[in-house]
Amino acid sequence: MEKMFTVIDSRYRSRKPLIVTTNLKLEEIKNPPDLTHARIYDRILERCAPVLFSGKNFREEGASVTKAAARRESKLCARLWKI
Repeated sequence: MEKMFTVIDSRYRSRKPLIVTTNLKLEEIKNPPDLTHARIYDRILERCAPVLFSGKNFREEGASVTKAAARRESKLCARLWKI
């Protein structure tokens, strides 16, 4: 956390651009769980404009395809072992 703070604080103090990506919701950033996170989130919110990207989670979709293929393979193996 200290390294993250150092990087963000350095960009903040030098007024250099900063692009941050996160899976956190804006509400989570506005209400940090502790002082360490608050120090980081405060600087991010002051220097960055939040942009929400919404849509399908392609990793989740890919995982369900992989799981379905694994189930089919498992059933096939089970049938072969019964022979």
